[in-house]
Amino acid sequence: MRYLLITLTVALTTLFVIGAPAQAGWNPLAKEKAEKQGVTDSTVAQTIADFKNSDPSMRVFFRKAYGYAVFPTVGKAGMGLGGAHGKGKVYKKEQLIGLTSLTQVTIGFQLGLQSYSEIIFFRDKTALDNFTDGNFELGAQASAVAATSGASANADYDDGVAIFTVTKGGLMYEASVGGQKFSFHPLK
Repeated sequence: MRYLLITLTVALTTLFVIGAPAQAGWNPLAKEKAEKQGVTDSTVAQTIADFKNSDPSMRVFFRKAYGYAVFPTVGKAGMGLGGAHGKGKVYKKEQLIGLTSLTQVTIGFQLGLQSYSEIIFFRDKTALDNFTDGNFELGAQASAVAATSGASANADYDDGVAIFTVTKGGLMYEASVGGQKFSFHPLK
């Protein structure tokens, strides 16, 4: 009987220790909160929820930004020469105003495949207007902040924009230079 009790205790403890971390970052209300903010596209809503869950202090950017562009999935590949591409949606005061795409070309030491999500926040009307004019580019000096717990607390706008990324999968070794170019298509 004692052997059974010890075995059961060890099994339950192991299950608790192994199973607990799998639940740690999950917030069942995150998607609902994102959808309640005017986002009807479930992929975009989930991306916003993922960013908020990875760094809860990022909620301030969503609350205070004049607008933002959400890229749920950006695919990136490189082997000496590399590139990335993704499609997204642009919001002004939480209202969908258009569609966007991101294209990136890089050169330098790089090898691998990766997918990530990206959000660009626009501090004011001028920053959003610069983006929606259709000739918006981020040069090599622009840097994105990896959205991890507390990262956005120290992040700030640079020329009216703040960029955050969350890695979804893959592996990329990289020491390269490149920039991102965006297109914008307003909703009719």
